[in-house]
Amino acid sequence: MFLRGVCVPFAALSLVACGFQLRSTQKFPFKTMYTGPIFGSPLLIDLSRQVAGTGGVEIITDQRQIERAEVIFELLQEQREKVVAGRTSSGSVREFLLRTSLRFRLRTREGKELIPDTLLLATNDISYNETLALSKDQEEQMLYRNMGIDLVGQIVRRMSVSIVSYNFSRIFTHVVSEATAPVRGPGA
Repeated sequence: MFLRGVCVPFAALSLVACGFQLRSTQKFPFKTMYTGPIFGSPLLIDLSRQVAGTGGVEIITDQRQIERAEVIFELLQEQREKVVAGRTSSGSVREFLLRTSLRFRLRTREGKELIPDTLLLATNDISYNETLALSKDQEEQMLYRNMGIDLVGQIVRRMSVSIVSYNFSRIFTHVVSEATAPVRGPGA
């Protein structure tokens, strides 16, 4: 009992000391983001909800208001694939491989790339049985949905890291330019 009373607090302190932190909502330094029309893509809808849900970020979908956006998210390609992964000895399908691929980039209004053209890929296996075709279709849609949620999470994490590094480089460039500026004396 004494050992448990000592080990549990020690384990909790060691997690805090190593920098462990539960994943929380992302904070973005921008207030507006242009995504284009979102009604055609479930991934864009999820991304817009997640970014807007962080608080303080307005999603702009109207092309006429693009100049208001601080950053522009461009979805270059979104594709779903279903490939036969295994067959039975009689030749009927036993397993499928589901893939969702997504190409995107993120840039500032001025054209500075924050995230260059990036390809993200999510895969999942699904067993198949002809007698359970309806339930397997529902399972397939659920797996595609989960892969989409995973890809959106990856995008949001990449956005927060790239924008932090962009802001750091802007601050660093400003500090360096001030430090290297010529010093003028009172009579100059």
